[in-house]
Amino acid sequence: MIAERHFYNFEELEVYKTAREFRKKMYTLTNRLPDVEKFNLIQQIRRASVSLTNNIAEGHGRFHYQENIQFLRQTRGSLQELIDDLNTCLDERYLSEEVALPLKDDAFSLLKKINGYIAYLRDKKNREII
Repeated sequence: MIAERHFYNFEELEVYKTAREFRKKMYTLTNRLPDVEKFNLIQQIRRASVSLTNNIAEGHGRFHYQENIQFLRQTRGSLQELIDDLNTCLDERYLSEEVALPLKDDAFSLLKKINGYIAYLRDKKNREII
């Protein structure tokens, strides 16, 4: 039987590490956007990007599975916003598909990790109830 690993620091979570890397890529992307988007799309992308890692960290700090799951749902919502922001960048021709599509692939990969972590927490919660 494999011993279950406990994560005492959110920085150890694979989902956090992946979200952090994605956040860095999105911040780099904002440096490529036109100045006309300085107070609109750029700020939106930055807020949603920070929200990814902030919500994972805050949820981890909660000691109830359901609260942690709720913060992960917010993370998932922010990620969906970022995918839409990438679509906006494509539609406005701020980015080429060669730049945007790999970022969208990264986003969908992160989405799978978020969903996997939510499923893991639900399972742990259900095992404690029984």
